[in-house]
Amino acid sequence: MLAVAVAMLLIPANAEAEDYLLGPMDKVRVRVAEWQTADASVREWSSISGDYTVGPSGSISMPFIGELPSAGKTTAQIATAIGDQLQQTLGLLSRPDASVEVAEFRPVFISGDIQTPGKYPYDPGLTVLKAISLAGGLRRASNEGLRVERDYINAHGNHEVMAAERNRLIARRARLLAEAEGDAEIDIPEELAGSADGKRLIANETTYMQTRKEHLERELSALDDLKNLLASEIESLGKKIATQNRQIQLLNKELEGIGGLSERGLVVNQRLLGLEGSIAELEGKVLDMETAELRARQDINRAQRDAATLLDDRKSEIAQQLQETEAQIEALNLQIAMYRGLMAEAASLAPEVAIRMDKTAAEVSYLIVRTVGEETREIDADENTAVRPGDVVKVDIVPPSVQ
Repeated sequence: MLAVAVAMLLIPANAEAEDYLLGPMDKVRVRVAEWQTADASVREWSSISGDYTVGPSGSISMPFIGELPSAGKTTAQIATAIGDQLQQTLGLLSRPDASVEVAEFRPVFISGDIQTPGKYPYDPGLTVLKAISLAGGLRRASNEGLRVERDYINAHGNHEVMAAERNRLIARRARLLAEAEGDAEIDIPEELAGSADGKRLIANETTYMQTRKEHLERELSALDDLKNLLASEIESLGKKIATQNRQIQLLNKELEGIGGLSERGLVVNQRLLGLEGSIAELEGKVLDMETAELRARQDINRAQRDAATLLDDRKSEIAQQLQETEAQIEALNLQIAMYRGLMAEAASLAPEVAIRMDKTAAEVSYLIVRTVGEETREIDADENTAVRPGDVVKVDIVPPSVQ
């Protein structure tokens, strides 16, 4: 007699090729037939053939056999056991043929942040994403979806605008700190590191810092040029004053020499008066040049004070702007935190809105709870992870405030 045991091998997507092991709540379809040699026909045992469910004890209950342990066995093993049990129980000379196939897999269970948690039938090729689709997708807010979506869009838009403004202020603060320390380059803040937008902001601030530095250097250079010019003028005046003083000395000697002659009437008074006038004129010029020298020295001191004031004003400006920037960043942090809270609230009411609007706003995590033998395992999963019969798929949405 030809004994045939037919078992359907159903392999979940991405699973290794292996015989499916039955478990509680699996339903099997049993067919038992006997070959009649006399008339060369097949007689089906309709009283035994039919659908059977693996019970909580892991057995199926069949006529003439009773409880047949099935959990942890393949359909081929069950088919063989049915034929052997019938032959022994009924005292048959030959073993009847039995075929067993899976009629219905045990269900999967879906829980967590989904629209309709519960028990769902298993189909070959079931993945986490397909299972979530069976359960109606991610949890949505009933009758408030439009309002929640509007609230989330408004909060998200304001959050993005303020986050961009805060990044700009952070780059500005980094530039002010570099200017205060006299550094040639700006240290990239941690908040902007690794970001293309952050690099762009730092590049803009670096250009602005260089422009400000060049402008300050030009002003200081102009003051230095003025001081050098005045120093040269003072030096020139000093030489002129020395020359004039020598001329005055010579005229005074000449005046002394002709003074006695004038008293004896040997020199006319007009010559004497001319020398005295020349001396007076030279002394006036010396006085003017000394006054000009003093004025030039005052201008040098004023240029030095202007240079010091220019540097002090720049330091004071940087300190004031740095203080204002810190205050603005702190205010934006408070506003950003508020809008994050609003986004988190909207995401908690309608997680699918947050995920649809912004992939980074909320994070969806998947976990599969699977029982293998007497051991229960928790397996991290993603949307493409294969789901097996009896698995529990847990979906959790982490709102942005928690991340």
